[in-house]
Amino acid sequence: MQIAVLLYDRFTALDAVGPYETLSRIPDAETVFVAERPGPVRTDNGVLGLVADKALDEVTRPDIVIVPGGPQPEVEMKNPAVLDWLRAVDATTTWTTSVCTGSLLLAAAGLLDGRRATSHWLYLDRLVPFGAEPTGERVVFDGKYVTAAGVSSGLDMGLGLLGRIAGDEYAQAVQLLCEYDPQPPYDAGSPEKAPAELVARMRAANPLS
Repeated sequence: MQIAVLLYDRFTALDAVGPYETLSRIPDAETVFVAERPGPVRTDNGVLGLVADKALDEVTRPDIVIVPGGPQPEVEMKNPAVLDWLRAVDATTTWTTSVCTGSLLLAAAGLLDGRRATSHWLYLDRLVPFGAEPTGERVVFDGKYVTAAGVSSGLDMGLGLLGRIAGDEYAQAVQLLCEYDPQPPYDAGSPEKAPAELVARMRAANPLS
């Protein structure tokens, strides 16, 4: 099984690394980081870089595709190289997945038309013009398409998909090995739980949402 993690300039690190930490543990799986060109690709803060092992045209039939998000998804939503690759590999994938605003790339490629999907809460409405049905759920399975909400939900998506592929007990073992037992110091991880004034400020600061 080959797992392809798409990288592009200014992606969000945990969107890619979270699912990688769980899904790369599938028995006999090969994980490859892929971008338009091989080499280092910078994350959204410009500091951290991950290395793309292969170019898009070198990875043509992955079993699983993981599309991370980033704070400026509109750049890659207009990138024909990325959109054409997503369409091409989706024809033979077993699972096509995304985290955060990565779902907007899938939507722009025409892969979520008529499907339920999620994204970062600030960007959910942007799925509508592409024919997707936005939902505020943390992880959404619709056929072979799996979309996760904002950044940290990629861990949940990875574990949920791992359970479907390798079984619940195996996924539980990976969760235990990672000691993934969230106990955040604040209960402000969604717009429904966070203080209303904080949600309003974040919406105002993000005019593209």
